[in-house]
Amino acid sequence: MLISRVSVECNPLPTPKPDGTDPPAADAVSPAAATDAARQRHIRSFVVRAGRMTQAQERAWRELWPRLGLDRSDQPFDFGAMFGREAPVVFEVGFGNGESLVALATAHPERNFVGLEVHPPGVGHLLLQCEAAQLANVRIVCDDAVEVLQRRVADATLDELLLYFPDPWPKKRHHKRRIVQPAFVALVARKLKPGGVLRMATDWQPYAEHMLAIAGQCTGLVNAAEDGQYVERPDSRPLTRFERRGQRLGHGVWDLAFIRR
Repeated sequence: MLISRVSVECNPLPTPKPDGTDPPAADAVSPAAATDAARQRHIRSFVVRAGRMTQAQERAWRELWPRLGLDRSDQPFDFGAMFGREAPVVFEVGFGNGESLVALATAHPERNFVGLEVHPPGVGHLLLQCEAAQLANVRIVCDDAVEVLQRRVADATLDELLLYFPDPWPKKRHHKRRIVQPAFVALVARKLKPGGVLRMATDWQPYAEHMLAIAGQCTGLVNAAEDGQYVERPDSRPLTRFERRGQRLGHGVWDLAFIRR
Protein backbone atom coordinates (compact mmCIF):
# COMPACT_ATOMS: atom_id res chain seq x y z
CA MET A 1 0.00 0.00 0.00
CA LEU A 2 1.06 3.57 -0.53
CA ILE A 3 1.99 4.38 3.04
CA SER A 4 4.49 1.53 3.06
CA ARG A 5 6.06 2.73 -0.20
CA VAL A 6 6.40 6.24 1.13
CA SER A 7 7.98 5.09 4.38
CA VAL A 8 10.59 3.09 2.45
CA GLU A 9 11.46 5.98 0.12
CA CYS A 10 11.47 8.79 2.66
CA ASN A 11 12.62 7.09 5.83
CA PRO A 12 15.02 4.37 4.69
CA LEU A 13 17.37 4.79 7.63
CA PRO A 14 17.04 3.81 11.30
CA THR A 15 15.60 6.41 13.67
CA PRO A 16 18.13 7.90 16.14
CA LYS A 17 17.80 6.99 19.80
CA PRO A 18 16.33 9.58 22.21
CA ASP A 19 19.81 10.62 23.35
CA GLY A 20 20.64 11.68 19.78
CA THR A 21 23.03 8.81 18.98
CA ASP A 22 22.60 6.47 16.05
CA PRO A 23 21.57 2.87 16.73
CA PRO A 24 24.33 0.24 16.66
CA ALA A 25 24.80 -1.76 13.50
CA ALA A 26 23.75 -5.38 13.44
CA ASP A 27 26.41 -8.08 13.48
CA ALA A 28 25.47 -9.24 9.99
CA VAL A 29 23.99 -6.96 7.36
CA SER A 30 23.10 -7.23 3.71
CA PRO A 31 25.08 -5.20 1.12
CA ALA A 32 22.14 -2.81 0.77
CA ALA A 33 21.96 -2.32 4.54
CA ALA A 34 25.70 -1.78 4.68
CA THR A 35 25.40 0.96 2.06
CA ASP A 36 22.67 2.66 4.07
CA ALA A 37 24.77 2.37 7.23
CA ALA A 38 27.69 4.07 5.49
CA ARG A 39 25.42 6.89 4.40
CA GLN A 40 24.22 7.24 7.97
CA ARG A 41 27.64 7.90 9.49
CA HIS A 42 27.16 11.65 9.54
CA ILE A 43 24.98 13.07 12.31
CA ARG A 44 21.55 13.76 10.92
CA SER A 45 19.92 17.13 11.51
CA PHE A 46 16.42 15.70 11.48
CA VAL A 47 14.23 12.98 12.92
CA VAL A 48 11.47 11.65 10.69
CA ARG A 49 8.34 11.69 12.81
CA ALA A 50 5.31 9.61 11.98
CA GLY A 51 2.61 11.72 10.38
CA ARG A 52 -0.71 10.76 8.90
CA MET A 53 -1.25 11.73 5.29
CA THR A 54 -4.61 12.81 3.97
CA GLN A 55 -6.26 10.92 1.16
CA ALA A 56 -5.39 13.81 -1.15
CA GLN A 57 -1.72 13.59 -0.18
CA GLU A 58 -1.74 9.84 -0.76
CA ARG A 59 -3.21 10.46 -4.21
CA ALA A 60 -0.50 13.04 -4.86
CA TRP A 61 2.20 10.50 -4.03
CA ARG A 62 0.56 7.93 -6.25
CA GLU A 63 -0.22 10.15 -9.24
CA LEU A 64 2.09 13.19 -9.09
CA TRP A 65 5.32 11.86 -7.59
CA PRO A 66 6.22 9.91 -10.77
CA ARG A 67 6.19 13.21 -12.67
CA LEU A 68 7.58 15.68 -10.15
CA GLY A 69 9.49 13.47 -7.70
CA LEU A 70 13.13 12.40 -7.95
CA ASP A 71 13.60 8.86 -6.70
CA ARG A 72 16.54 7.97 -4.51
CA SER A 73 19.62 7.16 -6.55
CA ASP A 74 23.38 7.61 -6.68
CA GLN A 75 23.21 9.14 -10.16
CA PRO A 76 24.16 12.84 -10.30
CA PHE A 77 21.41 15.24 -11.27
CA ASP A 78 21.35 16.58 -14.83
CA PHE A 79 19.32 19.73 -14.27
CA GLY A 80 19.04 20.54 -17.97
CA ALA A 81 17.57 17.12 -18.73
CA MET A 82 15.46 17.18 -15.56
CA PHE A 83 13.61 20.34 -16.57
CA GLY A 84 14.06 20.16 -20.32
CA ARG A 85 15.82 23.52 -20.38
CA GLU A 86 18.86 25.39 -19.11
CA ALA A 87 17.93 27.88 -16.39
CA PRO A 88 19.19 29.07 -12.98
CA VAL A 89 18.77 26.37 -10.33
CA VAL A 90 17.48 27.18 -6.85
CA PHE A 91 17.74 24.37 -4.30
CA GLU A 92 15.68 24.57 -1.10
CA VAL A 93 16.56 22.35 1.85
CA GLY A 94 13.64 21.56 4.17
CA PHE A 95 10.66 23.18 2.46
CA GLY A 96 8.16 22.10 5.12
CA ASN A 97 4.72 22.20 3.54
CA GLY A 98 6.07 23.92 0.41
CA GLU A 99 4.30 27.24 0.89
CA SER A 100 7.37 29.39 0.20
CA LEU A 101 8.64 27.18 -2.60
CA VAL A 102 5.37 27.40 -4.50
CA ALA A 103 5.31 31.17 -4.12
CA LEU A 104 8.88 31.43 -5.40
CA ALA A 105 8.30 29.09 -8.34
CA THR A 106 5.14 30.96 -9.30
CA ALA A 107 6.86 34.35 -9.13
CA HIS A 108 9.94 33.16 -11.02
CA PRO A 109 8.94 30.87 -13.89
CA GLU A 110 12.32 31.57 -15.50
CA ARG A 111 14.06 29.61 -12.74
CA ASN A 112 14.19 25.91 -11.94
CA PHE A 113 13.47 24.89 -8.34
CA VAL A 114 14.44 21.69 -6.56
CA GLY A 115 12.92 21.25 -3.10
CA LEU A 116 14.06 18.72 -0.52
CA GLU A 117 12.00 17.53 2.44
CA VAL A 118 12.13 14.34 4.53
CA HIS A 119 8.53 14.31 5.79
CA PRO A 120 6.10 12.54 3.41
CA PRO A 121 3.00 14.61 4.33
CA GLY A 122 4.88 17.81 3.49
CA VAL A 123 5.96 16.33 0.18
CA GLY A 124 2.37 15.32 -0.56
CA HIS A 125 1.18 18.84 0.28
CA LEU A 126 3.70 20.40 -2.10
CA LEU A 127 2.77 17.97 -4.86
CA LEU A 128 -0.85 19.08 -4.55
CA GLN A 129 0.12 22.75 -4.61
CA CYS A 130 2.23 22.24 -7.73
CA GLU A 131 -0.71 20.53 -9.40
CA ALA A 132 -3.11 23.33 -8.46
CA ALA A 133 -0.72 26.03 -9.67
CA GLN A 134 0.25 24.01 -12.78
CA LEU A 135 3.92 24.47 -12.01
CA ALA A 136 6.40 22.89 -14.39
CA ASN A 137 9.54 24.35 -12.81
CA VAL A 138 9.55 22.37 -9.54
CA ARG A 139 11.06 18.97 -8.76
CA ILE A 140 11.02 17.30 -5.34
CA VAL A 141 13.48 15.14 -3.41
CA CYS A 142 12.61 13.14 -0.29
CA ASP A 143 15.99 12.28 1.18
CA ASP A 144 18.80 13.45 3.47
CA ALA A 145 20.09 16.85 2.28
CA VAL A 146 23.73 16.14 3.08
CA GLU A 147 23.67 12.84 1.21
CA VAL A 148 21.95 14.38 -1.79
CA LEU A 149 24.39 17.29 -2.00
CA GLN A 150 27.34 14.93 -1.67
CA ARG A 151 26.21 12.29 -4.14
CA ARG A 152 23.86 13.93 -6.62
CA VAL A 153 24.71 17.61 -7.00
CA ALA A 154 27.81 18.40 -9.03
CA ASP A 155 30.11 21.17 -7.89
CA ALA A 156 29.39 24.72 -9.10
CA THR A 157 25.90 23.93 -10.43
CA LEU A 158 23.55 25.77 -8.03
CA ASP A 159 22.66 29.45 -8.30
CA GLU A 160 21.08 29.59 -4.85
CA LEU A 161 20.64 27.30 -1.88
CA LEU A 162 17.83 28.22 0.51
CA LEU A 163 17.77 27.10 4.12
CA TYR A 164 14.78 28.75 5.77
CA PHE A 165 13.89 28.09 9.41
CA PRO A 166 15.75 24.81 9.97
CA ASP A 167 15.31 23.06 13.29
CA PRO A 168 17.40 25.08 15.81
CA TRP A 169 17.92 22.12 18.13
CA PRO A 170 17.98 24.54 21.10
CA LYS A 171 19.25 22.14 23.77
CA LYS A 172 23.03 22.26 24.07
CA ARG A 173 23.42 18.50 23.89
CA HIS A 174 21.62 18.58 20.53
CA HIS A 175 23.67 21.38 18.95
CA LYS A 176 25.68 18.76 17.05
CA ARG A 177 22.48 17.99 15.12
CA ARG A 178 22.12 21.50 13.72
CA ILE A 179 22.44 21.30 9.96
CA VAL A 180 24.56 24.45 9.84
CA GLN A 181 28.01 23.12 10.68
CA PRO A 182 31.42 23.89 9.10
CA ALA A 183 31.37 20.76 6.94
CA PHE A 184 27.86 21.48 5.66
CA VAL A 185 28.61 25.11 4.80
CA ALA A 186 31.81 24.08 3.01
CA LEU A 187 29.80 21.49 1.07
CA VAL A 188 27.23 24.10 0.04
CA ALA A 189 29.99 26.48 -1.04
CA ARG A 190 31.35 23.82 -3.39
CA LYS A 191 27.94 23.26 -4.95
CA LEU A 192 27.28 26.95 -5.60
CA LYS A 193 28.43 28.61 -8.79
CA PRO A 194 30.79 31.57 -8.37
CA GLY A 195 28.45 34.38 -7.40
CA GLY A 196 25.85 31.92 -6.16
CA VAL A 197 24.14 32.65 -2.87
CA LEU A 198 23.49 30.70 0.32
CA ARG A 199 20.39 32.22 1.94
CA MET A 200 19.36 31.33 5.48
CA ALA A 201 16.71 32.53 7.91
CA THR A 202 15.77 31.64 11.48
CA ASP A 203 13.54 32.99 14.22
CA TRP A 204 15.86 31.67 16.94
CA GLN A 205 18.50 34.29 17.76
CA PRO A 206 21.11 31.90 19.23
CA TYR A 207 20.89 29.87 16.04
CA ALA A 208 21.20 33.04 13.94
CA GLU A 209 24.41 33.85 15.79
CA HIS A 210 25.60 30.27 15.22
CA MET A 211 24.82 30.52 11.49
CA LEU A 212 26.65 33.84 11.24
CA ALA A 213 29.74 32.49 12.97
CA ILE A 214 29.91 29.21 11.03
CA ALA A 215 29.26 30.68 7.58
CA GLY A 216 31.62 33.53 8.33
CA GLN A 217 34.45 31.03 8.83
CA CYS A 218 34.02 29.53 5.35
CA THR A 219 36.76 30.92 3.09
CA GLY A 220 34.72 30.19 -0.02
CA LEU A 221 31.91 32.54 1.02
CA VAL A 222 31.61 36.24 1.74
CA ASN A 223 28.86 37.86 3.81
CA ALA A 224 26.53 39.92 1.63
CA ALA A 225 25.77 42.25 4.55
CA GLU A 226 27.86 45.41 4.41
CA ASP A 227 28.34 45.36 8.18
CA GLY A 228 29.16 41.65 8.22
CA GLN A 229 26.01 40.83 10.18
CA TYR A 230 22.49 40.15 8.89
CA VAL A 231 20.61 41.26 5.76
CA GLU A 232 17.09 42.53 5.33
CA ARG A 233 14.54 39.94 4.32
CA PRO A 234 14.92 39.69 0.54
CA ASP A 235 11.84 40.34 -1.54
CA SER A 236 12.38 36.89 -3.00
CA ARG A 237 11.63 35.22 0.34
CA PRO A 238 7.86 35.02 0.86
CA LEU A 239 6.43 35.51 4.32
CA THR A 240 4.88 32.29 5.61
CA ARG A 241 1.79 32.12 7.80
CA PHE A 242 4.02 30.98 10.64
CA GLU A 243 6.30 33.99 10.20
CA ARG A 244 3.42 36.46 9.98
CA ARG A 245 2.04 35.06 13.22
CA GLY A 246 5.46 35.46 14.81
CA GLN A 247 5.62 39.08 13.71
CA ARG A 248 2.27 39.78 15.33
CA LEU A 249 3.66 38.32 18.55
CA GLY A 250 6.80 40.41 18.30
CA HIS A 251 9.15 37.57 17.42
CA GLY A 252 12.33 38.44 15.54
CA VAL A 253 13.59 36.87 12.32
CA TRP A 254 17.20 36.95 11.16
CA ASP A 255 18.13 36.65 7.47
CA LEU A 256 21.62 35.83 6.25
CA ALA A 257 23.12 35.77 2.76
CA PHE A 258 26.59 34.56 1.81
CA ILE A 259 27.98 34.81 -1.72
CA ARG A 260 30.28 32.25 -3.33
CA ARG A 261 33.63 33.81 -4.15
